[in-house]
Amino acid sequence: MTIDNKILEDKLAQIRHQLHQHPELSSQEHQTTLFLNSYLETLGYRIVTPQTLLTGVIAEIGPSDSKIIIGLRSDIDALPITEKTGLTYASVNEGVMHACGHDFHMASLLGAAELLAEHANKLTGRIRLIFQPAEETHVGAQAVVEAGGIENLNAIIGFHNKPDLKVNEIGILTGGLMAAVDQFKVSFRGQGTHAAMPQLGNDPIVALTNTVNTLQTIVSRRTDPQSPVVVSVTHIDGGSTWNVLPETAWFEGTVRSFDQSSRQLARKQFYQIVNGQAETFGLSVDISWIEGPDVVDNDIVLTPIVMEETKKHAKLITPKPSNAGEDFAYFSQKIPSVFAFIGSSGTTDWHHDDLIVDDRGLLPAAKWYFYTANRLLEYFGGKTLNDR
Repeated sequence: MTIDNKILEDKLAQIRHQLHQHPELSSQEHQTTLFLNSYLETLGYRIVTPQTLLTGVIAEIGPSDSKIIIGLRSDIDALPITEKTGLTYASVNEGVMHACGHDFHMASLLGAAELLAEHANKLTGRIRLIFQPAEETHVGAQAVVEAGGIENLNAIIGFHNKPDLKVNEIGILTGGLMAAVDQFKVSFRGQGTHAAMPQLGNDPIVALTNTVNTLQTIVSRRTDPQSPVVVSVTHIDGGSTWNVLPETAWFEGTVRSFDQSSRQLARKQFYQIVNGQAETFGLSVDISWIEGPDVVDNDIVLTPIVMEETKKHAKLITPKPSNAGEDFAYFSQKIPSVFAFIGSSGTTDWHHDDLIVDDRGLLPAAKWYFYTANRLLEYFGGKTLNDR
């Protein structure tokens, strides 16, 4: 590898700062897409983004006729959060912030793109870079799949920066790394009345509060304690003043799980509890259940190979699985994949308005993409670059 580490590290920091300063919301990443396209074309990549993919970029390097194709994925969208970091390169788009570190992911994959481009004439297989839109809304990975973006891939890898891991720490494990995500909204309808005369109405507030409390028994009494499940009600709304019982009240939230049996059991119990409470209190109820990404499930064969390769250039650790979700799961359910946590030494956690990540984590992340891609090319029948 002839690219100077310090020069590349500084370059990646500048790229991240530029991306951080100009964040775009899910499915609106138009300027980000133009930037990525231009950068990759300059490096000699073939832009192969399907026309049906309105934002995001897919690009390839290596012999176009090779049947060995390894995918490297980064997400590109930001969050509807007002930044409070005080950074000189803070977001200039009001109310939008890279508060999950997707700018870190993009800059890292562009770093890998630089390293791969340096060895383009030695590649014995194709590398497909997937800069995926709309991860935060859990529709981007599906859009990539439907557009044909992962067709013919032998494997795909990706990572999420982890603020509580130190720079150069990389966490990988076989099996479930991030949770399946389901979202719900429940609306009760009764009959409104004066608060002083509740007998003349049918109070949805009492039903709602009883339901919220009872839902916690799904975890405490229904699911296997050895199979983690989280049920969180995050938003409640009902009524508009102090002396009137409302006609309607509603709540919403999320369920997280790590295996299909727990996921299906939680949903079944959820419906039973909600419908039972509605019947008990004589209310009508509407349940909206949105099934999100499945578990991010690291391949049983490829993961040990990636772990061994990672040990050669970083500190490999065994991470705790995260109850957060990741739509990379839509890839891992279809083709062999490995997803990692890479240390960013952050000041706070994901989705905080004051999150600052450490630029020194960019180069280890870029090298992880590069070395892992090289090792997987070799595993699937290509030749190694033998360059470390």
